[in-house]
Amino acid sequence: MANQTKAEKIKFFDPSSPAGGDGIFGLPFTQDESDLVLVPVPWEVTVSYNPGTADAPEAIMEASKQVDLYEPLYPNAWQHGIFMQKPDKWISKVSKEMRPLAVDYIDAFVNGKADKKHNQETLERINEAGLALREHLRKTTSELLKAGHVVGLVGGDHSIPLGFLDALAEQHQSFGILQIDAHMDLRKAYEGFTYSHASIKYNALQIPSVNALVQVGIRDFSDEEMANIETLRAQGKIVETFYDARMKRRLYEGATWKQICDGIIDVLPKQVYISFDIDGLDPKLCPHTGTPVPGGLEFEQVVYLIDRLVERGIDIIGFDLNEVSPGKDEWDANVGARMLYKMCSLALRARHQHPDVADDKDPVQHHRHQGVDVLDKENAD
Repeated sequence: MANQTKAEKIKFFDPSSPAGGDGIFGLPFTQDESDLVLVPVPWEVTVSYNPGTADAPEAIMEASKQVDLYEPLYPNAWQHGIFMQKPDKWISKVSKEMRPLAVDYIDAFVNGKADKKHNQETLERINEAGLALREHLRKTTSELLKAGHVVGLVGGDHSIPLGFLDALAEQHQSFGILQIDAHMDLRKAYEGFTYSHASIKYNALQIPSVNALVQVGIRDFSDEEMANIETLRAQGKIVETFYDARMKRRLYEGATWKQICDGIIDVLPKQVYISFDIDGLDPKLCPHTGTPVPGGLEFEQVVYLIDRLVERGIDIIGFDLNEVSPGKDEWDANVGARMLYKMCSLALRARHQHPDVADDKDPVQHHRHQGVDVLDKENAD
């Protein structure tokens, strides 16, 4: 397929054939041919519990070959082109160098070990590495955005998207973040790490263009984070948290998931970045993630939320999927790959759909009209 045009690849590619191409989800497209480009980020320096997320991009790539390409929410989404870059060797190298230093530092931090000068030097090295990653990803994603691609990150731990958010801030005067997560991630320099996975949303809200943070599935948080929410609100930032326990209580008392999702979407701005920590799901779906917490969302609840967001006309300006840790049986990678395809498909639909106009001439036009999809029609029949 190397010398074929994109149109020829679409014509001759069999989406029902297992792993028909070499790319993500078995697709045959190059980066230039793809509307959506995924950037793998094999980084896990500051994780404070279970490691393994740096292995996720490679494991998700492998698991993606088993994902069927027909997506009822956007049939033929694959025809727009989805491409994942090869993992950056520099990112992997620095992560592997910094991780043992971080482990030693965390041990010293927790246990009060004496060598303060050495510990401070270690901390500075790790923070410098986090800053270097931020700038590296800003440049990488900025180039992709300028080329017109929809961009998604595949982590790695949850610290990774900060540079991407910087790049989006270069293009958008203001936007919000929809965070699906078990944790708030609103600690300032957790354990001393400026770019900690537990500080990502605190750091994101320091970017002037990020004016809103809407958190969903939260069920593990600290006094510091609750105080930081009030400080951020006083600074004019919109911070709304949909706690897992409260959402469940509403469901138990008769509310529908649609009503809850509409309440979430009502507080989002028009342009939204989706940051999805896999531990936002019930841990039966991601048992090997770094910091699993009982409770959480079902797979289809997340898909429905993003689908509903797109139906409501929200622009998805970028996204990340992080904290997938493959484990020995690769169950987490399987779930991660399938969620990734849903997110890619819905992000592409958000870019290409015209909610009020059905265009039958477009082979990848969304097959919905007035809120009824192909599965609804089959059930109605």
